[in-house]
This record gives sequence, structure tokens and C-alpha cells, in this order.
Amino acid sequence: MQSYSKKVSMTVIKRLPRYYQYLKDLSDRDVEKISSKELAELMGLTASQIRQDLNSFGAYGQQGYGYPVDELKNAIKDILGLTKSYNCIIIGSGNLGMAISHYERFRDEGIHILAMFDNNRQRVGMYTGSIPIYHTDDLERFVAENVIDICILTIPREAGQEMVNRVCAMGIKAILNFVPLDLTVPDDVVVENVNITDSLYTLTFLLGES
Repeated sequence: MQSYSKKVSMTVIKRLPRYYQYLKDLSDRDVEKISSKELAELMGLTASQIRQDLNSFGAYGQQGYGYPVDELKNAIKDILGLTKSYNCIIIGSGNLGMAISHYERFRDEGIHILAMFDNNRQRVGMYTGSIPIYHTDDLERFVAENVIDICILTIPREAGQEMVNRVCAMGIKAILNFVPLDLTVPDDVVVENVNITDSLYTLTFLLGES
């Protein structure tokens, strides 16, 4: 798969999952083609922005026809790396970790959660669906025995950096971080932060402005 991250802005890259979701929905409804104007109306963008974004990845629509939905969906799926399989672990088996473990869409897209980890011994040995819960003391052993691509972090803030240091030391290169903390990681580790609190506070601000 061609690397785009150095020549395409991160703003555009972060829109790609939205394109994929909309195109997948269109494909599921047997829509065969869509114009940049129609796609823009669905996504709340402009037609010129759609064309500019997709042209960045070599996806050119046909004049008078638009974009073939399945072809474009599959191209973006490939760009997003979703034609491969990824093994994940979740550290933290609280309510948020459990909710993520039950999200079936991950498995549908080749993202497989192999295990959860927690320091609460009452949960150790249990299963959530088919996913076993181990103690965090077993983390290094499990990662040494399995190829892990992504770590999903849903633990308390005060434990965040120490756990991330362990995760990075084990060679895991991608972290989906739900901990409200700016993590320090090596240059070759990528972190995607999901701050639910910040999003909620943004909503309360916008409510106050309305």
C-alpha cells in the first residue's frame, strides 16, 4: 500500500474514515455511483472539497458519471489499511473497555481483540464474549507470545503514562488512548487520543451559546 502521510495533510487523512463509512452505507444499499455534489450533501462538505480530498489519493471521478461507489469504497479501505488484519488488546476492563470489546464492527473490518487486561483480580479469568480477561501482570508474557498491533487504553489517568511505558517497551507501535492524558511515547509509536470529556465539554459550551 502506498504511503500518503508525508504528502497529504492530516486533516484530509482524518476525513477518510467518514468517506469510508458513507460509501460503505451506500454500497450496502446497492447504490452504484455518486457524484461529488451528492456525496458532499450527505457529508456536509462542498463538492470541490470532496474532489480535492479524493484527488489527493488519485481517486478521480468521471465527468458526467461521478464516482463508482464500490470501487471508491474499496480504494479507501485499502488506503486505511483495512484490507489487512490487526490484533489488539484492551488494557482496562471497566465499563468503557467492556463497551469497546462488544463493538462488532471492529471484527467485521479485520480488527481482532485477543484479550483484555486489568489489575482487578475479581475480573481475572472471566470472559467478555469470547475475549479472556488477564491480570496486567501477565501483559508482557501475552504480548511476547502473540503479535499485537494495537493497544486500546481505558485505564485511570494516574496509571496512564506508566502503563504506556510498558506497552512501548513491548514493541507495540499503535495506541488508541481513552485516558485523558497527553502521553509521552517514542517517535516510532503512534497515538490516537479519544477524549470523551473534552467532547462533552464542547457540547455543553455549544449548548450555552445557542
